[in-house]
Amino acid sequence: MNSNNKKAWLYLLPALLFLIAFLVYPLIDVFIYSMEEGFNFASQTYFGVGGYNFSYVLHDPYFLQAVRNTFILVFITVPVSTALALLISLGLSSIKALRDLYQTIYFLPYVTNTLAVGLVFMILFQKTEYTDGLVNMVINLFGGSSVDFIDGPYWAKMFVLCFYTVWVVMPFKILVLTSALASVNQDYYKAARVDGTPKLRVFTKITLPMISPMIFYLVITGFIGAFKAYSDAVALFGTDLNAAGMNTIVGYVYDMLYGDSGGYPSYASAAAIILFVIVLTITCINLLVSRKKVQYERR
Repeated sequence: MNSNNKKAWLYLLPALLFLIAFLVYPLIDVFIYSMEEGFNFASQTYFGVGGYNFSYVLHDPYFLQAVRNTFILVFITVPVSTALALLISLGLSSIKALRDLYQTIYFLPYVTNTLAVGLVFMILFQKTEYTDGLVNMVINLFGGSSVDFIDGPYWAKMFVLCFYTVWVVMPFKILVLTSALASVNQDYYKAARVDGTPKLRVFTKITLPMISPMIFYLVITGFIGAFKAYSDAVALFGTDLNAAGMNTIVGYVYDMLYGDSGGYPSYASAAAIILFVIVLTITCINLLVSRKKVQYERR
C-alpha cells in the first residue's frame, strides 16, 4: 500500500468509525435481539434462540395492518408526488422571471413543522360537534354529504394520510426537479425547434431522458422515506394508531418498544429486520430497472 492510499484511508477513518458505531453495530445488535426468544427487558435474559419472534410478528394482526397501511401509502404517494412535482417543475421552468419566488413558496411546507402541518390538516378535515370542517363545507357546497376523514371510514382516513404525505414531500421534489430541468443542455431544445419537433416528443425524447437520473433518485428516496412513515400518521390520528387502524411498520416498532404494548425489544427488532428486508428488496428492484430506463449524459 503506497503513501497516497494510506493517507486516503486515514482521511476516511473518522467516517468509517462513525458508520461502524452508528450503522453497522446497531444493525448487528438488532439482528441479535430479533433471534432471542422470550427476552426479558428488566433482567436482560432470554430462554432460547430461533425464529419465533419473526413468526409472532408475521402473525400479529396489528403488524399485518401496519404492513397494509404502509404499502398503500408507499405505492400511492411516491408516484403521485413525483408526477405532480414534475408537472409543477415544468410550469416553473416556463416562468423564468418568477421561478425563484415560486420555488420559495412551494418549498415552505418542507421547512414547516410536521405536527403543525398535521394540525392544520385536522382542522381542514376533522368533523366536530361545532363544524364539519372546511373540506366538508366544500363537499356540501357541491351537493355531497359530509365525511369524517379523521375518525370515520378507513379509506377516508387513508385518503387524508396520502394527501398529507404528498403535501409534505412534494416541495423537496419540486426543488430537485426544477434544478434538474435548469441543467439540461439547451442545445438539444434548439435543435428540436429547428427540426419542428412537437412539444410532447421533445418532452419524452429529450427532457425525460435527461432528468431521468434525478427522477430515479427521487423515486428511490421516496420509497425509503414512505416506508419509514410514522410522524405523519401521528400528526393526524394521534399516538394510538392501532385503535385508529392507521399504524405503520415504524409505528409498530415504536409501539413494541415504548407504546402501551412496549417492553418487547425482540418483537420490535424482528419487525425492524422485516422492514429492512422489504426496503432492501424494493431498492434492488429499482436499481435493476434503472439500468434499462435511466440515461446518464456523457460529457
